[in-house]
Amino acid sequence: MDIHHTNPLFSTTQRCQRLRKVRVKAVIFDLGNVLIDFDHMIAAKKISRFTKETPQKIFNLFFDSQLTALFEEGKIAPHNFFTEVKKILNLELDYAEFLPIWNEIFFLSEKNQAVYNLAKILRERYKIALLSNINILHFNYIKKNFSVFDIFHNIITSFESKMRKPNPLIYRKTLDLLGAGPQNVFYIDDRAEFIGEARNLGIRGFIFRDVEYLKRDLSANGIDID
Repeated sequence: MDIHHTNPLFSTTQRCQRLRKVRVKAVIFDLGNVLIDFDHMIAAKKISRFTKETPQKIFNLFFDSQLTALFEEGKIAPHNFFTEVKKILNLELDYAEFLPIWNEIFFLSEKNQAVYNLAKILRERYKIALLSNINILHFNYIKKNFSVFDIFHNIITSFESKMRKPNPLIYRKTLDLLGAGPQNVFYIDDRAEFIGEARNLGIRGFIFRDVEYLKRDLSANGIDID
């Protein structure tokens, strides 16, 4: 669905005309499918070799379940998370075997590199923050294997904050860390529901589709990217 053109809430032109006179002081980036790509189906297919459950059921458990939500909120320890997954799927493997399967779902694309390079430019002129729903295992794996986190002034994660997007409190926490009001902040995320809640708080939220759209939205908000 084309969010920019089907819902007035997401009209870039109208919003930017109204907000352009208010200076942007900070830019918030989402992580997944923006700065690094991932695919839970990679893990689901590997896990299916150790259970009778289908890759799709495993995918649903990993990507969008109450168990995963609690893990991303830091309310379940990694070993306990694995114990629950093993029980639900009747897995025939141990924690040490599970870890690389769970973690090795991330990869970098040209799109990711282009966003990273853009963030490096913005860092010299604005505060930049990373705001991500992520569990501690994935965070530590990415930190060890990819150069993604090093350029950000602030990194806000769901597992450390004990709450996830779109909880408005995690956006308010991010604004406090940046020392900026909502209209002074530009926020990019690939999920419309997260952008919607941020906009309810007055944050300039825009759906990430590709780098060219991102550059257009940044420029329309008076953000210097040259």
